[in-house]
Amino acid sequence: MLDLNDLETGQPAIDPALGRVFALSAGICLEKRGYSPGVMLSIRGQVAGSEAILWPPITQQARRSFDRNEATERGAMGIAVLLLHQKIGLVPIRRGAIREGIDYWMGPEGSDSENAQPVARLEISGTLRGGDADIRRRVREKLAQTAPTDGPSPAYIVVVGFRQPVAEVRRK
Repeated sequence: MLDLNDLETGQPAIDPALGRVFALSAGICLEKRGYSPGVMLSIRGQVAGSEAILWPPITQQARRSFDRNEATERGAMGIAVLLLHQKIGLVPIRRGAIREGIDYWMGPEGSDSENAQPVARLEISGTLRGGDADIRRRVREKLAQTAPTDGPSPAYIVVVGFRQPVAEVRRK
């Protein structure tokens, strides 16, 4: 089970308040598409399977707090970070810079952001309305986008589709 409420405990590079924003954003997107907590998220690619996904209650105030693009981007980040933590044992240890072409530098579970050395990179995308073709296109774009930091550490690309709850996970 992917319980987005777990993001509220924080991770080395995600403050608990930001974790809550990620969880609320994902919930807003999923509810906008007509889903309720417990819906199955299909996971494809490097990690495969399906998981029930839970999120905090979404209030009218929360719905009014985010525009569609913000909610989609932040919701995808929450799902991607939690997915890599639970399925691969990686946690975000440092936010990536725009010029690096990634969202987060990742370290092994139990890492702290002060002294941890990154072992992987994570680039994330989300789509509220796109289907499989859009997800495949985004995976290709994100694989190319990570080139500035290519080296010995792998890059994980996670594209989250909210139309039919799916997460495509690729390793470069």
